[in-house]
Amino acid sequence: MLVAMASRAVQHMQKALEQMNLKLTEVVRDITGKTGMTIIRAILEGERDSQVLAPHRDKRCTHAHATIAKALTGHWRAEPRFAWQQAVDQYDVLAQQLRACDGHIAECLQTFVPDVEVDAPPSPPVRAWRASRSNPLSFDVQTSLEAMPGVDLTQIAGIESLTALKVISEMGLDMTRWPTSKHVASWLGGCPGNKVSGGKRFRIRSKPSAHRAATALRLAAQGVANRHRALGAYDRRIRIRLGAPKAMTATAHKLARLV
Repeated sequence: MLVAMASRAVQHMQKALEQMNLKLTEVVRDITGKTGMTIIRAILEGERDSQVLAPHRDKRCTHAHATIAKALTGHWRAEPRFAWQQAVDQYDVLAQQLRACDGHIAECLQTFVPDVEVDAPPSPPVRAWRASRSNPLSFDVQTSLEAMPGVDLTQIAGIESLTALKVISEMGLDMTRWPTSKHVASWLGGCPGNKVSGGKRFRIRSKPSAHRAATALRLAAQGVANRHRALGAYDRRIRIRLGAPKAMTATAHKLARLV
């Protein structure tokens, strides 16, 4: 909920920029990153000279100094500037609340694995795609995820730390409640329907499911579709024969059994 509200605040910031004819979104990929927020806060503090604002770019920014300076040449009407200030303030408040949520999650994880230190900064990811989330957790959740189930679920293609956290929170740690992995997939609503009458199958679609774990695994299946891994190749084969929705459910089924 907080992430969605923060996204709306960013959209309000982008709208105010367009109303002032400031093309910051054209030269910065993410205005909430280091370059974007540094320039935004400098403008809100009263700086208007584009030649002074452009050097705030990070050295990793792909656009040159002159291009950013040209994009920051606009008008400074009071109405969109006021709306912009409110959107930035709202974004800062939501970011603070998100950090508070991360701290509470860390405290909850500490009750499961008291011997693991979760206040340390996040460890570098083993694979580069793990760090691609725009709203990562502010603490090292990877250590707790390895200590709680005893295995590293993020070694499964498509499953990152937050996805593994969602799956564990819904399914728990006791896998003996299901006789086999097929029962887990059925519980998550990833199996075909089995309504049969007179030897004829009437419904083969999977049953609807409101499990958060099922939703997380479907999103993970969608993310693994284009990767050069066995699960990605499996998803592409099913997609050619049955279409994208059925391929996503089938790949989520396989991910559930792997978990």
